[in-house]
Amino acid sequence: MKYARFLADGKEKLGTVEGDIIKEIEGDFFTEYRVTGKEYKENDVKILPPCIPQKIVAVGLIYKDHIEELGFPFPEEPIIFFKPTTGIIGHGEDIIYPPMSKRVDYEAELAIVIKDRIKDIDEKEALKHVIGYTCFNDVTARDLQKKDIQWTRAKAFDTFSPIGPWIVDDINPNNVLVESYLNGERRQSSNTKNFIFSIEKLVSFISKVMTLLPGDVIATGTPYGVGPMDPGDEIEIRIEGIGSLTNRVKKT
Repeated sequence: MKYARFLADGKEKLGTVEGDIIKEIEGDFFTEYRVTGKEYKENDVKILPPCIPQKIVAVGLIYKDHIEELGFPFPEEPIIFFKPTTGIIGHGEDIIYPPMSKRVDYEAELAIVIKDRIKDIDEKEALKHVIGYTCFNDVTARDLQKKDIQWTRAKAFDTFSPIGPWIVDDINPNNVLVESYLNGERRQSSNTKNFIFSIEKLVSFISKVMTLLPGDVIATGTPYGVGPMDPGDEIEIRIEGIGSLTNRVKKT
């Protein structure tokens, strides 16, 4: 199933996606809902970020090939950090290039969306508490990341968390292709089977640090091939079984 948030008839709505048709629902796909019978064509609505998280927990250094490319030792535990929810934008919205930075990079990532309130979850139970997965772009001011001791400023600018276009619940998250395309040219390509930690491990580990809430997002880290974007560029994050998240870069 694909779950979407969208704007139609001047109102924010929820729906399930079948092909290019969005079927409006009443209720909440995190709990219970019913199909209203009203349908929209995808091209006739504005697709919104598929969830409204209270926090975005991001993971660094998780792809074997990326770690080897960088020459770093494999971390013994997941490396986690936060991105603010004020950075969230949806499919088709603009990434704003901040004047403070001289280099802004794309980072293609699979995002996990949490289904319910969880704490101290065992790995064997982890996927029961995931509603699904979506595309995420961990946009990063690379020059500021290298300048600062910690990564908050580099990751936290408004519009630096594109997510979407929808949540998909029927993929194997431990074996999907993750790619990025800059102006139509492929720049990143790897598979989540190259993770050094499974999706189950990530959810369990993070839940033992903090309570996770419905709609919270875990951005799982990026493969090798990250690089800079310039104003006017178009960046697409493409994930097997989900679709693509496309945004343009512009100056303020």
